[in-house]
Amino acid sequence: MAKVSTYLNFERNTEEAFNFYRGVFGGEFVAPGIMRMGDAPPLKNAPPLSEEDRQLVMHMALPILGGHVLMGTDVAESMGFRHNPGNNVHINLEPDTRAEAAKLFDALSEGGTVSMPLQDTFLGAYFGICTDRFGVQWMINCVEEMPA
Repeated sequence: MAKVSTYLNFERNTEEAFNFYRGVFGGEFVAPGIMRMGDAPPLKNAPPLSEEDRQLVMHMALPILGGHVLMGTDVAESMGFRHNPGNNVHINLEPDTRAEAAKLFDALSEGGTVSMPLQDTFLGAYFGICTDRFGVQWMINCVEEMPA
């Protein structure tokens, strides 16, 4: 079933923030729990991550109220990101099909900016990031399996 969640970026303190939110809302982190930057395969033509950056949070999620899920990641200047108040929230859409994902992504990015084209990722999702023409940041994340 399609769903919507909120994706938050933090400057090297996602784990601390999410432990705070877990204290407020209760519950447990969505499996597999905390995924670290060091868990991802190395990027082509990119320098290796420092041990400190390998420990940063790549992804974590916590259900809060009414089925809504907060998701988060650390952003680090050493990896080409700059955290600014206002750029730390994305609306994450999880459509049921790749076709719906492409339709939403194309419509939302028209007249806006694509920061990551919609593509298959190593995590098994069809994923892309864009900012619409009004400055709202969107993530499209579809886990429908590719046709055989």
